[in-house]
Amino acid sequence: VQLQASGGGLVQAGDSLTLSCVASGRTVSSSALGWFRQAPGKDREFVAVITYNGITTLYADSVKGRFTISRDSAKDTSYLQMTSLKPEDTAVYYCATSSAWLPRRSYEYPYWGPGTQVTVSS
Repeated sequence: VQLQASGGGLVQAGDSLTLSCVASGRTVSSSALGWFRQAPGKDREFVAVITYNGITTLYADSVKGRFTISRDSAKDTSYLQMTSLKPEDTAVYYCATSSAWLPRRSYEYPYWGPGTQVTVSS
Protein backbone atom coordinates (compact mmCIF):
# COMPACT_ATOMS: atom_id res chain seq x y z
CA VAL A 1 0.00 0.00 0.00
CA GLN A 2 1.27 3.45 -0.90
CA LEU A 3 -0.12 6.81 0.08
CA GLN A 4 0.76 10.27 -1.10
CA ALA A 5 -0.57 13.40 0.55
CA SER A 6 -0.57 16.78 -1.14
CA GLY A 7 -2.12 20.20 -0.92
CA GLY A 8 -0.20 21.70 1.96
CA GLY A 9 1.04 25.24 1.93
CA LEU A 10 1.32 28.57 3.69
CA VAL A 11 -1.96 30.31 4.49
CA GLN A 12 -3.22 33.00 6.80
CA ALA A 13 -5.38 32.48 9.84
CA GLY A 14 -9.00 32.12 8.82
CA ASP A 15 -8.16 30.73 5.40
CA SER A 16 -9.14 27.35 4.02
CA LEU A 17 -7.07 24.56 2.53
CA THR A 18 -7.85 21.11 1.20
CA LEU A 19 -5.44 18.23 1.48
CA SER A 20 -5.61 15.17 -0.75
CA CYS A 21 -4.31 11.68 -0.16
CA VAL A 22 -4.06 9.25 -3.04
CA ALA A 23 -3.84 5.64 -1.95
CA SER A 24 -2.90 2.61 -3.97
CA GLY A 25 -2.91 -1.05 -3.11
CA ARG A 26 -5.34 -3.90 -3.25
CA THR A 27 -6.71 -3.38 0.28
CA VAL A 28 -7.32 0.37 0.16
CA SER A 29 -10.96 0.17 -0.92
CA SER A 30 -11.77 -1.88 2.18
CA SER A 31 -9.72 0.22 4.59
CA ALA A 32 -10.31 3.25 6.73
CA LEU A 33 -8.40 6.37 5.79
CA GLY A 34 -7.13 8.65 8.49
CA TRP A 35 -5.32 11.94 8.88
CA PHE A 36 -2.82 12.80 11.57
CA ARG A 37 -0.61 15.80 12.18
CA GLN A 38 2.61 16.54 13.97
CA ALA A 39 3.70 19.97 15.05
CA PRO A 40 7.35 20.73 15.86
CA GLY A 41 8.30 19.33 19.24
CA LYS A 42 4.97 17.57 19.68
CA ASP A 43 3.69 14.04 19.30
CA ARG A 44 1.77 12.98 16.27
CA GLU A 45 -1.94 13.48 16.90
CA PHE A 46 -5.11 12.16 15.39
CA VAL A 47 -7.10 14.56 13.22
CA ALA A 48 -9.84 12.63 11.44
CA VAL A 49 -10.78 9.26 10.01
CA ILE A 50 -13.34 7.94 7.57
CA THR A 51 -14.54 4.37 7.26
CA TYR A 52 -13.94 2.24 4.18
CA ASN A 53 -17.47 2.93 2.91
CA GLY A 54 -17.32 6.67 3.58
CA ILE A 55 -20.37 6.56 5.84
CA THR A 56 -18.86 7.19 9.24
CA THR A 57 -16.35 9.84 10.25
CA LEU A 58 -14.63 10.81 13.46
CA TYR A 59 -12.79 14.01 14.35
CA ALA A 60 -10.48 15.28 17.01
CA ASP A 61 -12.19 17.84 19.22
CA SER A 62 -9.68 20.46 18.14
CA VAL A 63 -10.84 20.34 14.52
CA LYS A 64 -14.49 19.38 14.86
CA GLY A 65 -16.70 21.80 12.99
CA ARG A 66 -13.78 23.19 10.99
CA PHE A 67 -12.37 20.17 9.17
CA THR A 68 -14.23 17.73 6.96
CA ILE A 69 -12.90 14.39 5.82
CA SER A 70 -14.25 12.65 2.75
CA ARG A 71 -13.22 10.02 0.26
CA ASP A 72 -13.75 9.24 -3.38
CA SER A 73 -13.59 5.48 -3.66
CA ALA A 74 -13.44 5.59 -7.44
CA LYS A 75 -10.20 7.54 -7.17
CA ASP A 76 -8.93 5.90 -3.96
CA THR A 77 -8.50 9.40 -2.63
CA SER A 78 -9.25 10.97 0.72
CA TYR A 79 -9.73 14.69 1.22
CA LEU A 80 -9.33 16.83 4.29
CA GLN A 81 -11.09 20.13 3.90
CA MET A 82 -9.79 22.58 6.46
CA THR A 83 -11.55 25.86 7.14
CA SER A 84 -11.09 28.65 9.68
CA LEU A 85 -7.48 27.65 10.01
CA LYS A 86 -5.61 28.72 13.11
CA PRO A 87 -1.88 29.09 13.77
CA GLU A 88 -2.13 26.06 16.07
CA ASP A 89 -3.11 23.97 13.04
CA THR A 90 0.43 24.40 11.77
CA ALA A 91 1.94 20.93 11.39
CA VAL A 92 3.01 18.25 9.00
CA TYR A 93 -0.12 16.37 7.99
CA TYR A 94 -0.01 12.66 7.28
CA CYS A 95 -2.52 10.29 5.77
CA ALA A 96 -2.64 6.66 6.72
CA THR A 97 -4.75 3.59 6.13
CA SER A 98 -5.93 0.81 8.40
CA SER A 99 -8.11 -2.27 8.25
CA ALA A 100 -9.73 -1.29 11.55
CA TRP A 101 -13.24 0.17 11.54
CA LEU A 102 -12.64 3.69 12.89
CA PRO A 103 -9.11 3.81 14.26
CA ARG A 104 -7.94 6.82 16.20
CA ARG A 105 -4.51 5.75 17.36
CA SER A 106 -1.41 5.86 15.23
CA TYR A 107 -0.41 2.30 16.12
CA GLU A 108 -3.59 1.07 14.45
CA TYR A 109 -2.31 2.28 11.11
CA PRO A 110 0.29 0.10 9.42
CA TYR A 111 0.57 2.20 6.28
CA TRP A 112 1.61 5.84 6.16
CA GLY A 113 2.44 8.32 3.47
CA PRO A 114 4.99 11.11 3.64
CA GLY A 115 3.56 14.25 5.15
CA THR A 116 2.60 17.57 3.67
CA GLN A 117 3.40 20.79 5.51
CA VAL A 118 0.62 23.16 6.50
CA THR A 119 1.66 26.50 7.92
CA VAL A 120 -0.88 28.99 9.21
CA SER A 121 0.36 32.49 9.87
CA SER A 122 -1.35 34.82 12.31
